[in-house]
Amino acid sequence: MDQNLATLFYLVASVCFILALRGLSHPETSRAGNRYGIAGMVIAILTTLALLPEVNILLIGAGIVLGGAIGTFIALRIQMTALPQLVAAFHSLVGLAAVFVAAAAFYNPAAYGIGVPGDIKLASLIEMSIGTVVGAITFTGSVVAFAKLQALVSGRPVVFTGQHWLNLGLGLITVALVAWLTTSESAVAFWLIVAISLALGVLIIIPIGGADMPVVISMLNSYSGWAACGIGFTLHNNLLIIAGALVGSSGAILSYIMCKGMNRSFFSVILGGFGGEGAGPGADMGERTYHQGSAEDAAFIMSNANKVIIVPGYGMAVAQAQHALREMADLLKEKGVEVKYAIHPVAGRMPGHMNVLLAEANVPYDEVFEMDEINPEFAEADVAFVIGANDVTNPAAKTDKSSPIYGMPVLDVEKARQVLVVKRSMATGYAGVDNPLFYMDHTMMLLSDAKKMCENIVRALKES
Repeated sequence: MDQNLATLFYLVASVCFILALRGLSHPETSRAGNRYGIAGMVIAILTTLALLPEVNILLIGAGIVLGGAIGTFIALRIQMTALPQLVAAFHSLVGLAAVFVAAAAFYNPAAYGIGVPGDIKLASLIEMSIGTVVGAITFTGSVVAFAKLQALVSGRPVVFTGQHWLNLGLGLITVALVAWLTTSESAVAFWLIVAISLALGVLIIIPIGGADMPVVISMLNSYSGWAACGIGFTLHNNLLIIAGALVGSSGAILSYIMCKGMNRSFFSVILGGFGGEGAGPGADMGERTYHQGSAEDAAFIMSNANKVIIVPGYGMAVAQAQHALREMADLLKEKGVEVKYAIHPVAGRMPGHMNVLLAEANVPYDEVFEMDEINPEFAEADVAFVIGANDVTNPAAKTDKSSPIYGMPVLDVEKARQVLVVKRSMATGYAGVDNPLFYMDHTMMLLSDAKKMCENIVRALKES
């Protein structure tokens, strides 16, 4: 294929990727965004194959078919609740691929047009080093994030004395090794860079507690993009540079937005090791009593309300209760009750998690509001119906300085006249922090599976 024609196709693919990001910014256009992304990737792959002078099409085709089959199998079987760890796992593969490409270019530079062994271009060595460092950090960091989200290891922060100084020391050593590699092209320097970067990936993520994991996923998303961008320079592939930059910059922007939503330092996120290390387990709630109710109680209270604000969370996602919840809301609206949905920026451990679930249940978009929009309305609401949300409704985040989630903006559900909370049990949430909301006088606990409770409320509303 002519290089000019290939450049044109790469430009078209780049536009498709930009349109994909634009479409994915809202549930109404997300499907179109996915289609643009698929189209862009198909164009990119076919154009790249056409540019290669001598390739084993059968071998490459086998890889595409095998990878596509595995991806399709995972996509069909994955639960919405497992998407955060799936994203972390995919990020790890991007980082590992960056390391593999860098190693291949280092040992066979002629194949990449960057020189010959022992005489690689200086710019290529620098690009290769950056891609290797970011890729290796992304790989091990994503593996640790996956293990925490999947509960293979504890989600609590792992901290020790001198942790930040150790990270700083390893970072400075990595810079020195990069300088050594660019001046000597030593294989020892290259593999030491890989080893130390892999260790840094672990050390950056282990101090981060469960409450901050959504930001970690976004941060690793950005890292994977920059790793791909760095390798794009090594491969002299403009589209990979553009796609990597899009992923890296969009991930960084999302991380910044989430940091504002959780009152975290953006630079602390970039450097890792934020959240939890300075906070204890929170104030001891001791033995406290709570008010427990039934589906019939909840149906009576909400059917006699003027305004109900529903707060969905991870528990709703686990129980797949969104369809029953929408049916409950429809019945309340038929009775003249105003119904709105309040979404926290990180509800469900992943940005947009709740929006997608509600859209799947055909909840009208004009009834769904972000935290900043809906918070002033809780004081006017007769009922706040909390279904499976814990940490994002915890008022201790505003008052208890010893709490790991102190400073994180939360939904002001406690300001409603009556609070109904659907939970399986009185256990703590993902951050491991007790919630004083559950013990307030105007709170009624509905201890049950979220889907079952909503179905029972629907039945009670129909009978009333």
